[in-house]
Amino acid sequence: MHHRHPDIDPQLLSETEEQRELRTVLRDFFTEESGPEDVRKHLATPRGHDETLWARLAGEIGVHGLAIPEEFGGSGFTFAELAVALEESGRALYCAPLLPTVVLAAHALLNSGDQQACARYLPRIADGTLTATVAGFDEAEPGVGAERSGPGWVLRGAADFVLDGAGADLIVVRAQTPEGTRLFACEPAEDTCPRTPRRVLDETRRQALVEFRGAPATPVGESGEVTAALDAGRAALAAEQVGGSGHALDATVQFVAQREQFGRPIGSFQAVKHRLADVLVALEAARSASAYATACVSLASPQLPVAASAAATVCSETYRLATAEYVQLHGGIGFTWEHPAHLYVRRARSSEVLFGTADQHRTRLAELVGLTTRPAA
Repeated sequence: MHHRHPDIDPQLLSETEEQRELRTVLRDFFTEESGPEDVRKHLATPRGHDETLWARLAGEIGVHGLAIPEEFGGSGFTFAELAVALEESGRALYCAPLLPTVVLAAHALLNSGDQQACARYLPRIADGTLTATVAGFDEAEPGVGAERSGPGWVLRGAADFVLDGAGADLIVVRAQTPEGTRLFACEPAEDTCPRTPRRVLDETRRQALVEFRGAPATPVGESGEVTAALDAGRAALAAEQVGGSGHALDATVQFVAQREQFGRPIGSFQAVKHRLADVLVALEAARSASAYATACVSLASPQLPVAASAAATVCSETYRLATAEYVQLHGGIGFTWEHPAHLYVRRARSSEVLFGTADQHRTRLAELVGLTTRPAA
């Protein structure tokens, strides 16, 4: 079944003056404070990221509150401004939990319509004093159950590979109740919510096993509907992937212009030019897919599920290609631990499967645009 929707205004797909300025400020900030060469230093800290930089990003530049309404302590811009920040953070391989905090958890709270929960948590997300994440969002049946305990609720069960699961101050959990799924806000305590860091391919995006053993929690909103928050996460990840792909291409172009073989720069060889041109074409497609998904989040467009899955597929494949060429065209040095290329390869691979694989997104797209129908259960 097809529905017609008014198309997104093309103006929304190109950058505004304010967004350009924000990009310049952020690029300078990350170049100075948190480039690829600083990643290992940040990973060695207790929280896996530099907490001073996190506070400055929230306070000086206001990144955390960009897409949070003014009534909840944010600056009331749109997701489009936040996407600029995410693209620049992906470009610099910034390893703090922006994606789980300011996208997944913040959007889950906003979309829940629960004014009390929003007033309690969003101002602290906006000012950088609260890190947050989500659990049980990407499973049909969450592995966590909620039961009443006296006047409140407690959670039991477990969620694995939770983004920033070991460090987050707040976890928005989708849990099963006797009446169906609902969202809960849980501020984890050691005795009722043990958290075990997982060893993962991409250390810049920490994940953990989170167990709930009678952990106290507060219901958020009325339903357990999280599709819009997950699709915002996919749009955010696509923006990050565009940034990472852009870095990989720029760094490689710069390298092949300087590296000489047979008395001339290897960038002058036709085969190398063709390979880089392929990355550029893929990057432009990814940029378009990302911009459309971002506009759909900003406008709460009914086209968001299609746009988000399309961006997830296109941007994942672009990032994979860009990072492969990043390593290959740097020759021997690209394979070394000292060079940051492998960190981008790891981020590309982990991002590729974060909110569903490319095949799962293609299947979802086919269903959304009416190419297939789900078999009856």
